[in-house]
This record gives sequence, C-alpha cells and structure tokens, in this order.
Amino acid sequence: MPSPRPGNLPLELNAFVGRARELAELTEALGAARLVTVTGVGGVGKSRLALRAAAENPPRDGAWLVELAALRDADLVEHAVAEALRLTDHTGRPSREVLRGRLAERELLLVLDGFEHLVETCAPLVHDLLAHSPGLRVLAVGRRPLETAGERLLTLAPMPEAEAVELFADRVAAGLPRFALDDGNREDVAELCRRLDGIPLAVELAAGRLRALSPAQLLARLGDRFGLLTGARRDVPPRHQALRTAIGWSHELCTPAERLLWSRLSVFAGQFDLEAAEYVCAGDGLRAEDVLGVLDELLAQSVVAREESAAGVRYRMLDTVKAYGLDWLEAAGETARLRRRHRDWYLGLATWCELDWFSPRQAAVAELVEMELPNLRAALEFCLTERGEAHLGQYLAGTLWFYWVGCGRLAEGRHWLDRSLELDGGHADSRLKALWVLGYVTVLQGDTIAALAALHECREGAELSGSAVAAAYAEHRIGCLALVTDDIPRAETLLRSALDRYQEIGELNSNVLMGQVELAMALAFRGDVEGAVELCEDVRRVCEDHGERWTLAYALYVLGYAAWTRGETDTASDLVVRSLDLNHRFRDLLGTALAVELLALFTAEDGDAAEAAVLQGAASRVWPSVGLPLFGSGNFGGPHVVCEERIREALGDERYEECLRAGAGLGPEAAVARALRAGRGHAKTRRPPRREGRGGDGLKQGELRPGQRA
Repeated sequence: MPSPRPGNLPLELNAFVGRARELAELTEALGAARLVTVTGVGGVGKSRLALRAAAENPPRDGAWLVELAALRDADLVEHAVAEALRLTDHTGRPSREVLRGRLAERELLLVLDGFEHLVETCAPLVHDLLAHSPGLRVLAVGRRPLETAGERLLTLAPMPEAEAVELFADRVAAGLPRFALDDGNREDVAELCRRLDGIPLAVELAAGRLRALSPAQLLARLGDRFGLLTGARRDVPPRHQALRTAIGWSHELCTPAERLLWSRLSVFAGQFDLEAAEYVCAGDGLRAEDVLGVLDELLAQSVVAREESAAGVRYRMLDTVKAYGLDWLEAAGETARLRRRHRDWYLGLATWCELDWFSPRQAAVAELVEMELPNLRAALEFCLTERGEAHLGQYLAGTLWFYWVGCGRLAEGRHWLDRSLELDGGHADSRLKALWVLGYVTVLQGDTIAALAALHECREGAELSGSAVAAAYAEHRIGCLALVTDDIPRAETLLRSALDRYQEIGELNSNVLMGQVELAMALAFRGDVEGAVELCEDVRRVCEDHGERWTLAYALYVLGYAAWTRGETDTASDLVVRSLDLNHRFRDLLGTALAVELLALFTAEDGDAAEAAVLQGAASRVWPSVGLPLFGSGNFGGPHVVCEERIREALGDERYEECLRAGAGLGPEAAVARALRAGRGHAKTRRPPRREGRGGDGLKQGELRPGQRA
C-alpha cells in the first residue's frame, strides 16, 4: 500500500479477496473521469471495492469517505460531507457555499457511499462541487446512478465462482483456522457459491455458519428453502432473490433469541456499543444479561460486524442485513417501541455527556459524541417527527450545546435548534434551553438579529415561568453579544449580573467559567488588566481542579493578551501557544483564529516580519469559517492592526501582501503547526530575532492533555 496521505478511510479488517480486474477498471476510470459511480445489487461488494481503489490511489489531499446510508434527513447531506472532510464552520453561511470555498483549491477524492435514497439531493450537490472545484474527484457508491453530467458508470457483477470459493474459504478460516478446501468439501462449497450467485455478502453469511454445520449440511439446508424463499416474489431480479435467500436463510437458521436481537439491533444508525444494545434491545423475550451472548453468535455468523474505535469495541450491521431486520421489527409491531427506547438511551447519553464535559474526560466526550452522531441524529429525527415528542427534541438539541459550540458544529446545531423551535413542545424548560443555546450559536455565527430574537424570547419566557437558570443563561449570552459588538460597559454589566445569578442558583460548568473569561476580556479592553488576570487565574484554578480544558484555552488566551499589554511577550507567547494547542484539538475555530492572530503579533515583535505576515494570512483563511473577521470589533482587532502596521513598516506593502497570500494558501493543519512552531520557538529562545520553531507540546510539565486521566 502507498504511504499514508490525509483522509479518513477505514482500515481493512480482513483480506481483500479477488476483484483484480474490477479494481484495475475502477482505477482506470478514476484516472479518466472526475465522477465515477459504482453500482450493483446490495451485498455485491461495491463499498469494499471503492474503498480499496480509493486507498490505493489517493490524491494529494487524500481520500475521504462520506457514509450516507444511515442519514435520513436530506438537509444534512452537506453537513455530513463537511463533517467527513473535518471542515468546521462557525458562520451562518449555507453549507454548500462553505464546501465550495474549502474544496476550490484542494486535490482530493470524495467517496459517497450509500447515496441511493438521497439521490435527489446528492446529484445536484456533486454536480455543483465538481463545477467549482477543479481538483475534486468523486467516487459514488450506490444501487443506482447519480445521473448527472460527466458520470462514468461501473456496474459491479457478483464474483466469479473461483473467487467466491476463495472468499468463502478465507472467511471460514478466520474463525476455524484448521479449515481448508479439500476433495471432500470443494464441490459442496462451489455449489453453495453458485446457489448464492457469487454475491460476497451472501457468501460471507454462509461462511459464518460453518462453526455449526459442514458445507454439505449448509448446502442441504439452502436447497430445502431456496424455492420457497425466492418464489414469493417473481418480479424480483434473480440476484436480488439470491441475496434475499441468503439473508432469509441465515435468519431461519438463527435461534429465536438471535432473530429477536437481529431485528432490534436494526434500530441503530451506524455504530453502537454493547451497553446501548443491552438497554435498547432487552425486554419482552430477551434479558439484558443475555444480549452479549446472543450478540456474539450474530458476530460469528457475520450478521453483525465488530469494529475497533478510540472508545473501545463497537458494532455495526451491514445496510442490507439491517434492512431485513427492520422488516421483521415492523412485522412484529415493535418499531415504535424500539425507536423510543433508542431515543431514551441517546437522550441519556447526551445528558451524561453534557455533565461530563466539565471534567477530565472532556476530550473523550467530544470523541464519543462524534462517533454517536448518526444515532443522535436518529434520536432527534424521531423526537421532531413523532407526535408529542417535540419537547424532548428541544431538550436534546439544547443539551448538545457543548458539541455544537465546542467542537465546530455550529451549522448543524443551528439546523436542529431551528427545527425544534418551530414546534410547540408544550414544555417551557425544554424550549427555554433550546432558545439560549440557539442564541449562543447565532452570536458566534455573527447573526445578531437571530441572536437577539432568541435571547429576548428566552429572557421573557424565563420571567414568565420563573426559571432562574434560563434567565441567567439569556443574560449571559446577551452580554457576550455586547462584548463582540464593542459595547463594553453594557457587556460588563450584563456579564457581572449573569455571574451573580449563576452563583445564586449554584451553577458551575464550562458556560459559567466562559462567562468569567468574557468578563475578563471586557475588563482588559477597558484597561483593567489586573482585574482581567485575577478573573482568569481563578478560572484557571477551577479548570485544573475539574480537568476542564476547553474554557481553559480561552482563559490562557486572555492571560496571554494581558501579558502582552504589560510587555511580557515571552510569557504571552507561552500562554497563547497552549491556548492554540487546546483549541485546535477541540476543532474550535474561533479560539484558533484568535490565538493565531496574537502569535502573529508576537512573531512580528520577535523580529520575523515575514513569518508574522504568513500567520496573519493563515488566520485570514480561518476567519471566513468563523464569521466577521475579529467580529468586526475594534477591541478584538487591536492586535491585528498593531501587527499589520509593524509588518508593513518592516517589509513594505508588496512583500507583505505576498507573505499574506502564502499564509492564506496553508491548510488548517499546516497553519496551526506553523503558528505553534513560531510561538514555541519564541518561548524557547527568549530572544530576537528570527528563530526556528521546535520542541515543546504547548503544555506545562505535569499538565494533563484533554481527556487524559490523572
């Protein structure tokens, strides 16, 4: 395999068998066309072939997989693409515009897998992105073409008999190492593969049965049922019949408990873990303590796949197998009950994660929510489409504030918050929470009108219902809006009042600490540097006590800003480097851009005007994804203005613009790495002029990384 490049393609967990001719065809097609679509019957191996081709021929900026099979809301397709590409955008700009801008100068391969139920959304999106991004290629994988201009089709047929037999033997040997093809079983295996029409999924399901049956017994059982299972639908193409036969036959061979769990697991979107399966699927014929044993049997039969993740072992059902299970779930009349239990689990997960965000597990929480996003979306969709559940949708959308705000998901957060607030949930507390979170999101997006509307409605509703919590959050976020719009006296008044309210009700979390940081910034802007430092040192102590890192990053930024105003550039550089490191880990673009701007100034003061201009250019590329650069604020923009004046004086206008363009051409990872090198180089040498940035990880000795346990 070639050396790793950027991308998110999953690692292959078992051998890639056969398909040499098809792989060569697909590789050739990708070289000749910018849009290639692999089509074929479910289970024929489209995804596996596409991922192998993408992994073997990644462009300069990598190959990126977008999994769409679990997505039901067409409005989220663009968000899913941005998420897969790890693009964050804090603005209120349309997602399509964001994607165009980010892809315009990149050379990458986008793999859209499982798009067929969203083709009316995907086709125009692909056409538009290809038209605006000359370095983009798209490899689409589905059961039908996209039918858009420039599309080159590759229809994947089932495996030839010899390759199907090889696949069967490989998958059996993985579970039964002593199994081998021989004269006693070769003909039975070959006949079995012929009966299954060489469809890889069907072959793998059959291979999973060899723990209990011989190839001859498998063949006999399949023969007994073949006519019955395929004869019911004469209008179904033979290859669909063969796949349905294989899945139905595997289902018939399951015990009642295995069938029950199969159908219930189909309610999950994407991956799930054991604890979720035990909660959601237990009851009415299946005890929670029995779920693991039954799940183990389904794993052995290839009905469920096991996957490794940062959070431990997780599981996934193939889409075709899941669809079969959903049919049985519906036939059993359990769909509504299981979707409600699924919703309850993920509502509880979100509630726990909100609490655990204020802890040393903060980074682990961010990773967990990222993995569970498909299931959280499914839970939100259920709440917002099922009668009487809207208030829970409002609560869930609001509870995920830490993810929307802290992990670069403002646009999707606003999507769910707006949808939930369009409905009358009938529960004041849930609506008020969604309102203040919407206000927070729109403040950060720079949408002042929407922010004021949401926050004033929240404040008025809090007064009517007597909710001291909602009143505090509404006042806090109105104060934050005053801060970024340079109304410093009003910001200070509102933020102090909000902090007093928080203290009265005993509220302490990342939001409360962020209010303290924002008040500190207001004080620093009006010249009370000592007051700002006192507030942020207090935040720093609380963050250390609780293992909080996201708010700590902003406190370090303010402390760095304060140190700069006192002429302590070395200390300031050290603080802002650590702030940038933390913000980048959480994908917080606002904190990242602010920190890069300050490091540019420190670099200019350190005597390296050209590098400072490059860093300003790098920040300029980030700001459009945040909103109005530096909020359009004279206060937040002060360091930028000072920095630019010094650089222009040192370099001249022409050279300054040249370096600025070079910085704007850096990708996000390269930009942050360069800013960290510059800052660490300054902190390391403690002397002008230019220095090589090396060493250090941006954390004090003994200081925990995000999510690291003491």
